[in-house]
Amino acid sequence: MESYKSEFIDFMVESDVLKFGDFTLKSGRKSPFFMNAGAYVTGSQLKRLGEYYAKAIHDNYGDDFDVLFGPAYKGIPLAVVTAIAYSELYGKEVRYCSDRKEAKDHGADKGGFLGSSLKDGDRVVMIEDVTTSGKSM
Repeated sequence: MESYKSEFIDFMVESDVLKFGDFTLKSGRKSPFFMNAGAYVTGSQLKRLGEYYAKAIHDNYGDDFDVLFGPAYKGIPLAVVTAIAYSELYGKEVRYCSDRKEAKDHGADKGGFLGSSLKDGDRVVMIEDVTTSGKSM
């Protein structure tokens, strides 16, 4: 296992994000652990979180993607901090975007997305805190 992966697990425990016990997930599944990314509340925690996500994305995709997509709501800050970290660690400017739960109908930036718009042919990496059933997609 790459060292950043075991460091990330330790970081989740230290940050009180990863809990162990008997949990029923939103999907109805039972789990011996629960991750609450909403417990990352400081700038330094978010900086480190973005670095871990950026390293994992780089290991899996290299630079072979165009946009980081973070679904509303918890995916939004994840996409932002990961785009910043990716730029700092790997020197590639990466766009990010998120969906809106409610479409914006006023101002210059109307529609269902915030951040970068998606273009035909974009290669998208989706960033989410936890995915169990895929229903949030």
